[in-house]
Amino acid sequence: MLYSFKGGSADGEDPHAGLVDVSGTLYGTTYEGGANNYGTVFSITPSGKEKVLYIFRGPGDGAYPVAGLVDVKGTLYGTTLKGGANCSSSGGCGTVFAVTPSGKETVIYSFYSVSGDGYAPYAGLLNVKGTLYGTTEFGGARKVGTIFSITPSGKESLVHIFGGSGDGGYPEAGLLNVKGTLYGTTSGGGANNYGMVFSLKL
Repeated sequence: MLYSFKGGSADGEDPHAGLVDVSGTLYGTTYEGGANNYGTVFSITPSGKEKVLYIFRGPGDGAYPVAGLVDVKGTLYGTTLKGGANCSSSGGCGTVFAVTPSGKETVIYSFYSVSGDGYAPYAGLLNVKGTLYGTTEFGGARKVGTIFSITPSGKESLVHIFGGSGDGGYPEAGLLNVKGTLYGTTSGGGANNYGMVFSLKL
């Protein structure tokens, strides 16, 4: 055992996701904990020395990061399930954020759930040649989730809206890139309404 979270205002608690290695230091998120109980970003050395790098503030800031982080040229990117500035829903519709290894955080996109935008990004991000791809569990024109792309500067676009005839719905997991085709799963929809595996050519 390298480290046991203490919870409360000084530390994170309830880490849902895995870790990312950046130059020998590990980085991750906790779903809750921190001074505001909206979750944290932390670092930990292989010997077990942990440090809270950022404490989410919600609701204009992110809140409740379920997924882990992805490293793009030394900056870490992730998603939060709630929070964000553009959503009238209680608690927010979720965010994409960037955080430096020193702990400087920026919300680069706030989901807003109207006009077909997604909301509630449950999964993390995938880096494909400098563009990030992810899923939202809800939202889109049919309200059962989306695939989106976003640049590191925060320009977001919908790549696919779930919920058409025979299509899936409610994607909770992230994406996998295999030679320019994205693969993933949805927890609902499909021909039998028990979920499906899908591919999407970029």
